[in-house]
Amino acid sequence: MAEKAMKKTLEPGPHLTPLPEGEEGAQRPVRVASTFAWRIVDFVVAGVFIYAGAIKVLDPVQFATDIDNYKILPWMISVGLAFYLPWLEILCGLALIVRRLYLGGLSILTGLVAVFLVATIAAKVRGLDITCGCFGHASQNWNFPTHLAVDLAILAGLLVLSFRVVSGNRLQNAV
Repeated sequence: MAEKAMKKTLEPGPHLTPLPEGEEGAQRPVRVASTFAWRIVDFVVAGVFIYAGAIKVLDPVQFATDIDNYKILPWMISVGLAFYLPWLEILCGLALIVRRLYLGGLSILTGLVAVFLVATIAAKVRGLDITCGCFGHASQNWNFPTHLAVDLAILAGLLVLSFRVVSGNRLQNAV
């Protein structure tokens, strides 16, 4: 029975005929434009994290103070995170650009933004008026809705890129 099904699969038919030459060539410019657009999104999201990480690397004491202002972690852990997190952001941003460990970088950055959003909302609910420290002195005068909008936009970009990777792998595995 299995042998008969195998022979039927290998018989010539519409399932094995290649696309006409015109159709395959017509899809190529769309595919190239789509890939180019996705790479631009990669670069924008990566650039945000590389910039934010570089700003924090330049002033780790200020970043440690910004972390401590959330009143969630002890000071020593805030100091450790202030020296570690900026480099993690930079390396994950570079992973998005060079496409090495892409999914890992994307996952880590998505987790960092999600944790930061929860911490920011928790601080606001507790009545703390804090600056996030995300972009150094550039973001000090932003109000809470602006911080929230920027963070949600970054999270949306990360989730769109993640969805693209997951759906792209699903399509490749289906073929």
